[in-house]
Amino acid sequence: MNIEHIGIAVASLDEALEAYRDCLGLDVSGREEVEEQGVRVAMLPVGDSRIELLEPTRPESTVARFLAKRGPGIHHLALRVDDLEDSLRRLKAAGVRLIDESPRPGAGNSRIAFIHPSSMNGVLLELVEHGE
Repeated sequence: MNIEHIGIAVASLDEALEAYRDCLGLDVSGREEVEEQGVRVAMLPVGDSRIELLEPTRPESTVARFLAKRGPGIHHLALRVDDLEDSLRRLKAAGVRLIDESPRPGAGNSRIAFIHPSSMNGVLLELVEHGE
């Protein structure tokens, strides 16, 4: 298991990129819209991990609600796993509260599932399995 990325909720990708790309000198490895989650994302590699900037595309999206309640900032921590279904089965058997009991599509041809913050000491945790 590795840290895949740190998700940061932002009101505007373009404005956030001024800080992360233009000021810090990080490269943008990709931008895309994840319709199912109601976000536009920009990925910026940092060592073996990435920063994922998340801009909401609709007011009812999870990221839009997060921004309205808490403002911009760290939204979640994502861990890369080899077998997402097996990870979810093990977590459920251990009594961990899952937001997603089965994988759903994520950015970059990945499959993802979220674990509820109440089971992870207040941190929203995302599990990510990359496609071939």
